Amino acid sequence: MSARIEHVVTSGTFSLDGGTWDVDNNVWLIGDDSEVLVIDPAHDAEAVLEAIGGRTVAALVCTHGHDDHINAVAQIADKVGAPILIHSDDRALWTVVYPDREPDLWLVDRAVLEAAGTTFEVLSTPGHTYGSISLYTQDLGAVFTGDTLFAGGPGATGRSYSHFPTIITSIRERLLTLPPDTVVHTGHGPTTTIGAEAPQLDDWIKRGH
Repeated sequence: MSARIEHVVTSGTFSLDGGTWDVDNNVWLIGDDSEVLVIDPAHDAEAVLEAIGGRTVAALVCTHGHDDHINAVAQIADKVGAPILIHSDDRALWTVVYPDREPDLWLVDRAVLEAAGTTFEVLSTPGHTYGSISLYTQDLGAVFTGDTLFAGGPGATGRSYSHFPTIITSIRERLLTLPPDTVVHTGHGPTTTIGAEAPQLDDWIKRGH
């Protein structure tokens, strides 16, 4: 059976720079009936565990270190015995949530992951945070962008550890170079495609966010 993409929305808060906001997060599960890879397990460990079911979890991948994307990952990892993966450039954010725990693997650009017969390539896409990554699977024609690229624009860059010119470079060079029909599964909000977003790049640069 070929891999499929599943989706759970969880709700909680995001805190940074002294502020706290209510957020809904997309948690992505890619796999088959026996094995699954989970991206950005957030807020509600029980909801994510229910979606996993009895399947083996190949990895728990965090697209970046903001607390609303990692705050359930340790609990889930301990329950299912899966490794936690995040880019080392987000170590500072990781340690805010988990000061006494290291991830199992620090991700690097172009690393290749596999689950349920599907190959994923790690794309370093900094800007929203220093260590933001996207996960691309040519097998499924999909990219999981975390908070780097949304339907309608780039992720926020107005807070610590972020930089607007950097996120624009990441989007231009690492994401918009993917096939136009690549489906973009985001960290929050609706899914889009590379082809739908690419024509808007100049407008985003002009508006500055």
